[in-house]
Amino acid sequence: MRWQNLWLLLCCVVFPAWADTVWLNNGDRLSGTIVLLEGGKLVLQTKYAGRVLISWSDVSTLRSAQPLLVKQSGFDTEQSKSLAAAGQGMVRLENHESKTLPLASITQIVPPRPFIEDLVWEGNLDGKLNIERNEDRVDDWRLKLDTRLKHDRWRYSLDGSQRHETKNDNNIKDEWEFDYDQDYFVSDKWFVRGSYGVIRDQFEYVERQTAYGVGPGYRFWDNALGHFELIGQFDHYDLQTSDGDASFDASALEWDYKRLLWGSRLEFFSTGEAAMPHIDSVDYVLESEAGLRYRLNDWARLSLLYELDQVRGLGETSSAREYTIGIGVGW
Repeated sequence: MRWQNLWLLLCCVVFPAWADTVWLNNGDRLSGTIVLLEGGKLVLQTKYAGRVLISWSDVSTLRSAQPLLVKQSGFDTEQSKSLAAAGQGMVRLENHESKTLPLASITQIVPPRPFIEDLVWEGNLDGKLNIERNEDRVDDWRLKLDTRLKHDRWRYSLDGSQRHETKNDNNIKDEWEFDYDQDYFVSDKWFVRGSYGVIRDQFEYVERQTAYGVGPGYRFWDNALGHFELIGQFDHYDLQTSDGDASFDASALEWDYKRLLWGSRLEFFSTGEAAMPHIDSVDYVLESEAGLRYRLNDWARLSLLYELDQVRGLGETSSAREYTIGIGVGW
């Protein structure tokens, strides 16, 4: 046996055919793992160059051993056990029966996520620093963390932030916030959430706010492109103010939305909670945020965040808006 044939045989045994292969119109061939196809960009994760974005119009054909959801023009979506290379501008879906499709008819490819998952950890840590030197000297810095840990039917989420602001060397804000959610999925869509949160700032009227909540949630979709969930909760609040302590109950609706755009380079996200306290003096309380994260490389992110907090009661509405630009890391 010739040595090159022996080497080819060893490659087939030692390096199994899990790697995906993409052939381009110019004759080049790239190997890696298909992450997704979205917005005319095929995202390929490679060992030698990280994430590579390939224009879908430059792809001649491709091959993949992983199961994939393939969406065509319109609303037709099929799941394939694997993809096989076909002729120029074609690909073959392998299931119980083979089906050949033109690449031009495919608008989206995403790997399906299993209902029961092994350990998955993901999150973001963003930082912001604002320095003003006008009539007053203002220093304002902030750290914001959101992370999730998923295993089997359980999911654990932690959101936290810390903010410190000084004006003319005097502290005017020293706030930290902590939110913990624990979810148990009773099906691939429905789950039950228990939550606990604390906000503390000695320079505000409400020095400490503690919240407990429980309720059902529904996951509309969750895949490589992102997720969208709605959660209804019954909450209990305990407040510590400079005038004394108070407590009340509330009904709340939370949302959590994330969507990858532009071949996963750009991420749009929005989270928030609208609560209706069971007291006569307050109609509703809204805490919401929306933003964009731009992927600079495999770990660095540039973020733009818009936050809106609003309270309505006794015929008046009080709103606080904030815009934040920062840089952070993602995993």
